[in-house]
Amino acid sequence: MTLFHKPTTVSFYCCAPDAPPISPSRRQSVNPLRQPPPLHRAWVHAPYNPITSQDKFTVASYNILGDFNAWKHRDLYPDVPLMYMKWAHRKKLICEELIELNPDIICMQEVDKYLDLSNELEKAGYDGIYKRRTGDRADGCATFWKSDKFRMLEGRSIEFEELSLRDNVAQLSVFETCSGESRRLVVGNIHVIFRPSKGEVKLGQLRLLSSRAQILSEKWGDAPLVLGGDFNSTPQSAVYQFLSSSELNIESYNRKELSGQRSCHPSQVLGYKNKTSSTFSLMDRFFENGWTDEHVKLATGNSKSYLAIHPLKLNSSYATIKGSEATRDSSGEPLATSYHAKFLGTVDYLWYSDGLAPTRVLDTLPINALRTTGGLPCKIIGSDHLALVCEFAFTKGQNKDNTSTFSAISDTEAEQPLPGDNN
Repeated sequence: MTLFHKPTTVSFYCCAPDAPPISPSRRQSVNPLRQPPPLHRAWVHAPYNPITSQDKFTVASYNILGDFNAWKHRDLYPDVPLMYMKWAHRKKLICEELIELNPDIICMQEVDKYLDLSNELEKAGYDGIYKRRTGDRADGCATFWKSDKFRMLEGRSIEFEELSLRDNVAQLSVFETCSGESRRLVVGNIHVIFRPSKGEVKLGQLRLLSSRAQILSEKWGDAPLVLGGDFNSTPQSAVYQFLSSSELNIESYNRKELSGQRSCHPSQVLGYKNKTSSTFSLMDRFFENGWTDEHVKLATGNSKSYLAIHPLKLNSSYATIKGSEATRDSSGEPLATSYHAKFLGTVDYLWYSDGLAPTRVLDTLPINALRTTGGLPCKIIGSDHLALVCEFAFTKGQNKDNTSTFSAISDTEAEQPLPGDNN
């Protein structure tokens, strides 16, 4: 069910941490050139109260831009001043933003300074776990939770490399509320492979995450799920369709275009000519982009089947609670959750299952507001992504029929132990 935008007076205002507060009487007299960009992020509420319990909680998903990646890919941030790229500046902004937003659960991606973040968030009442990517990669995923709100019942991690799905990782955590009526919740945290051409790997990673999440949900009494992360796929993409509809026939798709990322160069989004994109399109006409048996197996788990499936019934929290045309596309998803020199679009999501209902989301920013920053990160935003935040409520008479009649993992995959069980 889709919920529509309702105006709200509650807002989040991004301001420079070193700027003195401006009183209402002085706002008109201050030199506008010295003020930070007007980056308001408003809470958008569901237009009516769904039938829910009083037990509510908030979840944030945030790709914080790893320190190593920030410098390795400096070409993505040509207009960002050096001082705004430094980890000390960005860590301060990221932690201050999260502590102000005060989410009960935080899913972080691209974390390579876990102890720095953990030390700050621990002071604000958070516990956390971390899973580093395999191989020689420095970053990974981190999940934090308010220890006075939730207790962790079980924590697992997935190393996709063990299933020939590259060196990315994901986390799965089972939580139980500490007060009131005891309720359980499964939270997934993933950073899907970036490379646009690896559509088969993206599908394989998401298929396995969903299957493992379903196993944990059933183990803990059909606990509802929230899946957060950087999915490196746009709302118009086939990968998004796979997540939202639980299946995708890959035979009719170019595997190198499954994610939609190549359509989000800033010059394309803003209506300028993009020669690089045209070059990619021409190259794809001349090079083989078909599906080999190996590609099909990675995507679907079965080299003889073109149907990729997963066992969850998922909805996107932001698409459910629609915002204004200034911040959302026709599907209700944000126009942009990430912005740098080579990308302007949405790849971050908070998905949820039956048993939960979103009650409000922290809206993103209009494209024009993002452009005023000159590129992310900036003076007042510590990453090249925006944090997504949603408040959820447990639904009354929670639907227990959240299982599926099919299996989204092959017999061979099912026989394998869950990677990272001993981590």
